[in-house]
Amino acid sequence: MRKPNIISIVPLLLFVVIFLVSGLYFDNFYSLPAPIIALFAVVVALLVYRAPLEEKIELFFKGAGDSNVLKMCVIALLAGAFASVAKASGSIDSIVNMGMYYISPAYFPVGIFVIASFLSFATGTSVGTIMTLAPIVFDLSAQSHSNTALIGACLLSGAMFGDNLSLISDTTIAATQSLGCQMNEKMKANAKIALPMALLTVVILFFIGDPEAQQYSVQEVQKDFNVVLILPYLAVVVISLFGVNVFVSLFLGVIFAGITGLLYGKFGFLDFTKYTYEGFTNMSELFFLYFFVGGLALLVEYFGGIQFLMNLIARRVKSRASALLGMGVLVAVADVCVANNTVAILVVSKVSKTLAEQFKVPLRSAASVLDIFSCYGQGLIPYGAQVLALYHFAHTMDYVDLVKYSIYLHLLLIATIFYIKKSSKSL
Repeated sequence: MRKPNIISIVPLLLFVVIFLVSGLYFDNFYSLPAPIIALFAVVVALLVYRAPLEEKIELFFKGAGDSNVLKMCVIALLAGAFASVAKASGSIDSIVNMGMYYISPAYFPVGIFVIASFLSFATGTSVGTIMTLAPIVFDLSAQSHSNTALIGACLLSGAMFGDNLSLISDTTIAATQSLGCQMNEKMKANAKIALPMALLTVVILFFIGDPEAQQYSVQEVQKDFNVVLILPYLAVVVISLFGVNVFVSLFLGVIFAGITGLLYGKFGFLDFTKYTYEGFTNMSELFFLYFFVGGLALLVEYFGGIQFLMNLIARRVKSRASALLGMGVLVAVADVCVANNTVAILVVSKVSKTLAEQFKVPLRSAASVLDIFSCYGQGLIPYGAQVLALYHFAHTMDYVDLVKYSIYLHLLLIATIFYIKKSSKSL
């Protein structure tokens, strides 16, 4: 590794700055594809670092081909395939329609939170959950004259629950594989924080309710749901909790969802293969992002960039608690800059892993903190994909009220800070 200096961190900073500036300029943080920005940062690294070009290219491919990077890529492909096949089989429609059919408008907030939590946990995507539920949620909200900001906040909170906790979430994949942590171990550690706060949120929302909401006609809600179609999601969760390799559990999930779809006549065998492949292609952006950032990270590390960052924060990190809190703050700041929690985790993963090793922090705790802080920031920034998706369906929703009613996210942050302070003594 070369001696750290300010130049060593330039490619990584450039990646963050371009992501931020392009998002602000185009009023869309997804206007420039993240893999293209990462590729540009790689080119800059190849130009500014002083070493033979062949050596730098070799380092890039070594980083891009790192076993952890390749694991992230394959997991992303399998997660995409599972989500695509499960959706085609009618599983998502069954979850949504069953929930909507049994919810009373007076308990709309708690019902939306529970359904969104389950759906996001099952699919691993917060944006997908919002885009799936928002049309019917805000339509029924308008029919019953419910509090739009409260409903939107419950949908947002539930969506971020799964984004943070799901085994097939891209943030979970990024946090665990970049730190070298087992996914089921991270999930167990994360669940100790997230599940109690989710249950407390359910209790709070149950008592808050929405007493001004008016009854809508149950005929407006589709009754087409099948409990059996939900089983593939449950199978993946149960299998993973028993410690089965994530590749095996996701592969079995794809097969189970495919068999369910075939048995219920949702698609034929050729369609099953097509949906599987579509799931792969849906994750292509994430695949390329992992690949380019993996190579960029090794270049930055080799030429002293990671050590440079470590030197900047080392004076403020004196214990395992401050190391964990430092990881959380770093990833939250990165997320505010890039408006993408997966990218934010990847940006700070090397520094976080170094901190974890230096202060003997269990990787499951480090991965949980990275995921939670990144999801908190992503869930509340007004230019994030999740909030923008909500406003796509509810244009008049007040942003301040949306933040105020995001009870679960605030409870999750408070619980995580408490967890850091309390558990650091026994880590």
